[in-house]
This record gives sequence, structure tokens and C-alpha cells, in this order.
Amino acid sequence: MLFTAVILIGCRQPAADGSGIELRTTAVGETATTSIDRDTFAGQGALLLTRFHSFEVFKKHVKIEYFNPDGNGYYFNRSKVRLTHHSAGKVVVGELNSGVNELDFLNAQDGGYYERLWLILIAPYAIWARKDLRRAFALSRRRDVTFGEGDIAFYDLAARMMYGIDPEDKRQMPPEDLTEQGYLNTFLHVTTQAFITSIFSEKLADFIADSHERRYIPELVNGKFSQKQINDIANGATDNYLDVINNEWGQELGKRLREKYGITRRTLWTPQLLSAYLNDVERYFSWAFQIGIRPFRPDDELVVRFTLKLNSVMNKAPLVR
Repeated sequence: MLFTAVILIGCRQPAADGSGIELRTTAVGETATTSIDRDTFAGQGALLLTRFHSFEVFKKHVKIEYFNPDGNGYYFNRSKVRLTHHSAGKVVVGELNSGVNELDFLNAQDGGYYERLWLILIAPYAIWARKDLRRAFALSRRRDVTFGEGDIAFYDLAARMMYGIDPEDKRQMPPEDLTEQGYLNTFLHVTTQAFITSIFSEKLADFIADSHERRYIPELVNGKFSQKQINDIANGATDNYLDVINNEWGQELGKRLREKYGITRRTLWTPQLLSAYLNDVERYFSWAFQIGIRPFRPDDELVVRFTLKLNSVMNKAPLVR
């Protein structure tokens, strides 16, 4: 039962709002671009890793505070980091405590009775929420065996958004923006967290995101980084802290969209609803980065396939292959 908790959303896969703006829905079938007047909105919202060339620069934009940094109890005498990001009159705060990570779940899966009992004691929420964790995992990974060849996951939605950036905007971007360290990583984190928050809860989204971030750099909670972790922008402290902030922006967006569309775990998704939801996510990115993005349509194959997967995962309709 415990192994199903190993469903933490990975930051990357091989290829494959708190913004304060009004989220406006394009009429179903409308083909107008989501490009907006560059002077209409100011601010930056979600962050792009390629905009930061050092950890010191990142700290000028995001406030970092450490609490109990010398705590030596990995689970019970816990250290904590608080990240605060202000943008366009809005603020998001992400907190990361020491605690369980993906390896703890893997050890429980491969271990015996005592390893599993230990996990129950230190992470009871994972057991209580195991069914939703399993559903979140199904949505976040391509599972061709289960859902048929060409299965769609959150990564594919994020990649489609990046490839749909207006060609004129692309020409003005540095090449690194269109890599996995650029828009793709930001789009993936925000989109994934928005969906999980809208469908399940902010608590589940937080648990998934935090357990993943703690796996590779446990020093995130106390700031005791090696020089290599500081210098490695793509995989070190800067990248992971930026992911924490983008996760928070995604959760804020997910709460707004849940309220706008009345989404619950019992929602029956349609291509019209999914394309409208995705286009609102794109509008957030258009505001955050002042770019245009080609909108989704209800008849897009990606939209149709992910709609079927959503309803199948949430037990609302049989899977159609």
C-alpha cells in the first residue's frame, strides 16, 4: 500500500494566480491568439531560471529566511526555510521543512515491516492520501501500458505551451529560454501544481512538491550548501528554490481556477472545460512573461486524450483508447 506514495512529481522528463489579473476565458472554438498588449500588465509572477546567473542575483528577488538551521533531528527537530516573493502587489510564500522525501518511500517499498511502520509514523498523511497520490502520479507520468500508446501527461501540456509561444516572441528570446531549464521547467511546475490544487487540494500539491525537492538537496532547509551546489545554477540551490516559488504560484492559480470553474474531484471533464482551463493557464504565463501563446482548442488531440485520461483516473468514465 505504501509504495503508491512514490508519486512525487518529477521536475523533468525526457522529451516530452495569484497574479492579480482577471482571468478571461476565450469562447470555445475561438482561434484568437492569447497574445496581449505588452503595456497592459506589469509584473513577473512566476520565475524563469534563465533570468538568474547566480545565487546572489536570485536572493535579490526572493527573500530567504532559515529557522532552526542547526537542528539535528531529521524528522522531529526540524529546520525550515521560508521563501517570499513579491510581484505586482502580490506575494507568495513557500516554506520547506526537513522531513520525508522520495527516497523514504522507495526504502519503504523495498524494505520490510519496520521500514514501512517507520514511514507510517513519520508521514501518516501519505497513507491517508494514498489514493489521491496514486491518481496524481497517473496524471503526471506517461503510462502507455495503462492508458494506451501516446499517453498524455502534465509534461506534454507544458511542452505544447512552450512550443506554442508566438514566433515573434521566440525570435527575441535568448536560446536558453527555450530549453528545459527555461520556459519548459517553469510551465511544468506551475501547470502541474495548478491542476493538482484544483482537482485535489493545496495540501496534496504541497506534499508532492516538497517531498520531491527534499530528495536531492536536503540542505535546502538549512542553507548549508556546498560551493558546488551554489555554483550549479541548473541543478543546485537556485533551481530548487525557484521551483518552490513557482510551485506556490501554481497553487495560487489552481485555487482561482478551481473557484472559477467550480472544479471538484467529482467534476466530469469535457474538452471544452479542459481547453478553457489550459487557456487560462496560458493567460497567466502571458501576463507573467509578456508573451503570446497559441491557445488550445477543444478538438486538439492532446486535449481530447488528456480529457479521457482525467475522467478515467478520477473514475468518472471508462478509458477510451
